[in-house]
Amino acid sequence: MAFDRRAFMGASAATGAAVAMAGATSSPAAAAAAKSGARTYAFTVMGTTDLHGNVFNWDYFTDKEFDDKAHNDVGLAKISTLVEQVRTEKGRCNTLLIDAGDTIQGTQLSYYYAKVDPITARRGPVHPMAQAMNAIGYDAAALGNHEFNYGIPVLRKFEEQCDFPLLGANALDAKTMRPAFPPYSMHRLRTPHGRDVKVAVLGLTNPGIAIWDKANVQGKMTFPGLEEQAAKYVPRLRSMGADVVIVSAHSGSSGTSSYGDQLPYVENAAGLVAEQVPGIDAILVGHAHTEIPEYRVKNKATGKDVVLSEPLKWGQRLTLFDFELTWERGRWSVAKVSAKVLNSNTAAEDPKITGLLSDEHRKVVAYVNQVIGTSTQAMSSAEGPVKDVAIIDLINHVQAETVKAALAGSEWAALPVLSQASCFSRTAAIPAGQVTIRDAAGLYPFENTLEARLLTGAQLKDYLEYSARYFVQTAPGGVVDPAKLTNSESIPDYNYDAVYGLTYDIDIAQPVGSRITGLSFQGKPLDPAAQFVFAVNNYRASGGGAFPHVPKAKQLWANSDEIRNTIIQWVKAKGTVDPARFASVDWRLTRAGVPVF
Repeated sequence: MAFDRRAFMGASAATGAAVAMAGATSSPAAAAAAKSGARTYAFTVMGTTDLHGNVFNWDYFTDKEFDDKAHNDVGLAKISTLVEQVRTEKGRCNTLLIDAGDTIQGTQLSYYYAKVDPITARRGPVHPMAQAMNAIGYDAAALGNHEFNYGIPVLRKFEEQCDFPLLGANALDAKTMRPAFPPYSMHRLRTPHGRDVKVAVLGLTNPGIAIWDKANVQGKMTFPGLEEQAAKYVPRLRSMGADVVIVSAHSGSSGTSSYGDQLPYVENAAGLVAEQVPGIDAILVGHAHTEIPEYRVKNKATGKDVVLSEPLKWGQRLTLFDFELTWERGRWSVAKVSAKVLNSNTAAEDPKITGLLSDEHRKVVAYVNQVIGTSTQAMSSAEGPVKDVAIIDLINHVQAETVKAALAGSEWAALPVLSQASCFSRTAAIPAGQVTIRDAAGLYPFENTLEARLLTGAQLKDYLEYSARYFVQTAPGGVVDPAKLTNSESIPDYNYDAVYGLTYDIDIAQPVGSRITGLSFQGKPLDPAAQFVFAVNNYRASGGGAFPHVPKAKQLWANSDEIRNTIIQWVKAKGTVDPARFASVDWRLTRAGVPVF
């Protein structure tokens, strides 16, 4: 669907307009300006990002209130309370509320209304995230990459259900190369003197969508770089009279890309946008799942600071950008910008939001607690990052069995099937006794699907060496702290793969690239020329994590169903999960040949 600029321009004049009279809030800068006779105005832009389907302070995978070591809380119900506190303090007409993407994927609540009781059905429900964000009063949101996980029809329906625009200046229609979504929204804030302040919000999404959701977007949408599109739109917004330009970017600030050189566009480009594109006052940063209360980047052209802030994921934090403007020579100019974050664990859940969605919450809790089988013993992922544990073997076993069945009767049926999986959650667990949907789904919190690729023994060795970068180089003999062995170079757990079907050691005393020893298949050294079928998730197959060989390897088969559904259906079909039938210790950490554990 091409973006109709004329229709958008007509609508944007009314979008998010704040028209009530407001007095300027006081600050040292405002007081100084007042002394000099200058007129001043202050307003606040609040921001969230990476909400990932969290409305309630609830973990559907554990079926209890969310908690972590830092005692963070999650969800829009808590954010709503913080938002109302800020609006009460500042005056609602002196505030805006925006989001930086990844909204409709991540919890069983969001999954349920995409797949089980889909919003796309005739007379279907309104998505809980749309209901909550509408009730809270969001003014605009950028598109995240996970918005595309369920396909464009689900995203379009969600967009239709939102009372605010979903922005994506670099999400283009592949045929017309025009914006497929509104690139920006314009908001008016009424001031006690001078003309209204015009605040432009430019939305930018992640170029990695072209890789990660290739099946959903190929031939339909294309995603150029953030810097390029910001450079195109920011001058346009200024020429349209924007006094303040804010970018909502679903892109981290580090300047790095998980997909290496597969795309010419940087994944985490928010800092580059600030540095390279003049005319931006602040950037709400998303995607990286980190907390950055305030980060200043000097623009190369102007020498001015651009203020960046990234609130922590899932509604754990709310960013506040505080702007101070002065009225001089017939125009508003930004005198000062600062940013900070509020912690949602200081707030109670807003009963307006929890009451609004209580029925949806109950339906999903009932759904995830359906019993689908039994397990002969308890399994946990707690040690998954450093040990070959049964629960990761379960994922791999299901994937390998599924691929074998899919290739039965094909020319590839005689080849051995190997599989990759990561420790996606360190809190995943299968209890002894009854197994529910939430137990099985908790092993795989992402909407990845399964593929089969053709690899050689030599390519698999490269793959394993690359994966082993995850471990911190550790000299022989010293005391080992498991908590300090992993996540070298800030590599997340989901970018460390264990390969099922091979036997190998990872010597963490050795430098990166020389760690895999004793690599064997069925008791014999791995033949570099031998061919294998590799069961792999679509994220990895499409280049996620920049693992070698797989993206260019021959695709033998692909499935459209989520891997977690495949696991659920496998447990249902088997009835009993017995680790004795699939679990074995095939890889271990060593130092100079001596096992670490």
